[in-house]
Amino acid sequence: MVVSTPKTIENSKADDPRRARILEAAMQVFLAYGFSRTTMDDIARAVEISRPALYLLFRNKADIFRAVAEAMLERSRAGACELLFEEGPLEARLMAALDRALFQLFRIIEDSPHGDELVDVNHNIASDVVASWRQGMVACFARAIGEEAQRRGVRLEERGLSAESLAEMLFDVLEGLKARGLCRTHGEEAARRFVTLIEMALKEK
Repeated sequence: MVVSTPKTIENSKADDPRRARILEAAMQVFLAYGFSRTTMDDIARAVEISRPALYLLFRNKADIFRAVAEAMLERSRAGACELLFEEGPLEARLMAALDRALFQLFRIIEDSPHGDELVDVNHNIASDVVASWRQGMVACFARAIGEEAQRRGVRLEERGLSAESLAEMLFDVLEGLKARGLCRTHGEEAARRFVTLIEMALKEK
């Protein structure tokens, strides 16, 4: 089983094509077979290297899983932040960035028969990676919202708001939906509604 992804994983720690190839292959194996059924032998075969060679780079499959999560999230963060500061209406930029940051990842996970297991494993193994990713995403969204408010001459603090609080609330809403298993259509609809509220908060008097 091969699950299509937005783009291949790039190595986020060093310019090592072999490491990047391992992470890409491992992601496909985890999506196809789940975490518990995947072995180091499975990953080594997928990359076409020996198991000892794989152990030279990673301690175990949990180490590989964490590296896969870190690479995927870093790529999604970088892509989303780039989209946030392109030309165009704020609402369109926010939705494009959310799609790149979250909804593309949701689609990958939900298309896997082992998606629920992978989400649980991710919480157990890479919760700090996810927390760091969220912090970076909130910072990018807050900056985009703040710059738009400044461009429009809107002082959010006079309305009891801030760019940071709006960005935090947006991700809180999405996390709540994810916890309820409503990541795909419902998540996108909720995100669009909240982005509309952000636009209303930025409306000039």
